[in-house]
Amino acid sequence: MIRKQGGSYSRILVRLVVGLSAVVVLFFLFAGIDYPWNWRVPVQYRALFIRGFYNTLVVSVGAIILGFVLGVVGGLARVSKNIVASEVATLYVELFRGTPLLVQIYIFYFCIAAAVHLDNPKLIGTITLAFFSGAYISEMVRAGIESVDEGQIEAAKSSGLSDRQTMRHIIFPQALRRIIPPVTGQFVSLIKDSSLLSIISVRELTKAAEVINATTYKTFEAYLPLAGLYLLITYPLSYLTQRLEARIDYRSR
Repeated sequence: MIRKQGGSYSRILVRLVVGLSAVVVLFFLFAGIDYPWNWRVPVQYRALFIRGFYNTLVVSVGAIILGFVLGVVGGLARVSKNIVASEVATLYVELFRGTPLLVQIYIFYFCIAAAVHLDNPKLIGTITLAFFSGAYISEMVRAGIESVDEGQIEAAKSSGLSDRQTMRHIIFPQALRRIIPPVTGQFVSLIKDSSLLSIISVRELTKAAEVINATTYKTFEAYLPLAGLYLLITYPLSYLTQRLEARIDYRSR
């Protein structure tokens, strides 16, 4: 345990050194640019950044929850013995994994939303991100279920458990434990992908930076804080993913 804690402290120290080194390198790179810096701009327009940060969190959390539900349902349908459910889930996965997210946003906003008379860019963007990430999570769930040893399934059935009980008590808990790290990584990607919602005027972080840049013509002062704010959201999730992977590896030994 002491050795493990020492290793964790060493990793944190190395990350701090690497991070500070990167900051120093960027400082000297930017210092050589003939550019009139004005760091009062992000302070002056902080309300836009705060609103964008809030909207990014709301959209991302909503898409994560809905996307996870869609992913679990889709993954279970993919391995289902019901051919209709399996084929519908396969079509869903292939459709959303085989087309760019940008195209899906356009289709959802300008076609589907217009057809049902829905004019709420934030809601439409959340649904689009959820369907997109849900397709990838479906494949993770399917792979997790299929990775469970056949011997355990046969043992469960021989003990009198039905197919549903076997899935609920034997297969799915193991599959869920195995897919947590990649699913968490998918959530990190989803948060970054939310930047594409600026094209349909969702006032998230990227849209806020675009407005500030268009108003002040201060590109660096608009987009450098943007990168930092995205890291503020995604880094805790990335760290959580690493911790989960380490805990799962430790328990499996």
